[in-house]
Amino acid sequence: MASSDCEGHAGQEGETFLYFAYGSNLLTERIHLRNPSAVFCCVARLQDFKLDFGNFQGKMSERWHGGIATIFQSPGDEVWGVVWRMNKSNISSLDEQEGVKSGVYVVIEIKVSTQEGKEITCRSYLMTNYESAPPSPQYKKVICMGAKENGLPQEYQEKLKAIEPNEYKGKISDEMEDIIKKGESKLS
Repeated sequence: MASSDCEGHAGQEGETFLYFAYGSNLLTERIHLRNPSAVFCCVARLQDFKLDFGNFQGKMSERWHGGIATIFQSPGDEVWGVVWRMNKSNISSLDEQEGVKSGVYVVIEIKVSTQEGKEITCRSYLMTNYESAPPSPQYKKVICMGAKENGLPQEYQEKLKAIEPNEYKGKISDEMEDIIKKGESKLS
């Protein structure tokens, strides 16, 4: 795991912004696919939120063939993730990846706590109109690999591993298969 690079970057000013990832963008290969400026900043916790998986407007993700990650307010719960420092020039590509224009996700500003207890403000995304649905085994694998790669707390990694995926056994896009292969080779 890289060392924390959040010092001096606690705000959204200047040429960079901070993005809190809790789903497939936990994995370096995934975030770098369309957002090459992303630099690991730190592991952080979002308090009073819970991780969920769902299909926007009840339609299954064609990329991942199952529910995709989102968060919702839930007092007492927490979501762990990675804070990436990114160039502001990548905001449009990140928004596009998250389906902001089509309404899949909305941009939110949240406060997360680093493992050292420092509070920082980040951009993140939340799916608003969805039906809960389990993730595909492949999507779950990407999230678990990202959690391991970046050293999320072991207890949280175990919670992620315990998520029951759907039974999709078919093919996912070549692009996503490549991400999984690269992630596996890096973690082995």
